[in-house]
Amino acid sequence: GINAEYGHYYITNLIEIKMAGRRALHWVLKIGDRSRTIEFLKNVLGMKVLRHEEFKEGCDAACNGPYDGRWSKTMIGYGNEDKHFVLELTYNYGIDKYELGNDFLGMKIQSSKVFEKLQKNDEKAEASIKSPDGYQFVVTGEDQQATGPVTSISLASTNLDKTQNFWSDILGLNVYEKSDTTLTMGFGKRPSCHQVC
Repeated sequence: GINAEYGHYYITNLIEIKMAGRRALHWVLKIGDRSRTIEFLKNVLGMKVLRHEEFKEGCDAACNGPYDGRWSKTMIGYGNEDKHFVLELTYNYGIDKYELGNDFLGMKIQSSKVFEKLQKNDEKAEASIKSPDGYQFVVTGEDQQATGPVTSISLASTNLDKTQNFWSDILGLNVYEKSDTTLTMGFGKRPSCHQVC
């Protein structure tokens, strides 16, 4: 369900973005523990570090948020950014925790290899696990798609109408489902998949 407490932030709306045809390129995650997060993504979810960059001061485009100090970004995913959706891990030195809220909630991954590692000898169709920073990852045992194993991401939003305007009217995503509390969108025709909660 939606309207569930997530850390100290009360989620009022959920948006799920599906990957197909045209695609989102990456999503920025602000992380408080770079080492633990990278180890989790590599060793638990099977991603690989694609590149790492260090910066001495804040980004004029607010790439690292409202911080002026030293920071880094690490691109990590299941393959080259030209063909796969990846995560950009943004780490601000001296900031060890971020409050989750109106932002990225989680990701759905199709990977029989990762699913086998996470499954606890039960008959569930998917396994769920949280990263060290509290982001939710749902893994199914289905074979990955040609576009890679990432099939959708979930976002929290306090204003579904403005969110729909940005993602659909401006960026061209299709609206698959909409209710008072959820919005499911994606590129291309509606794929058959589940909502990440």
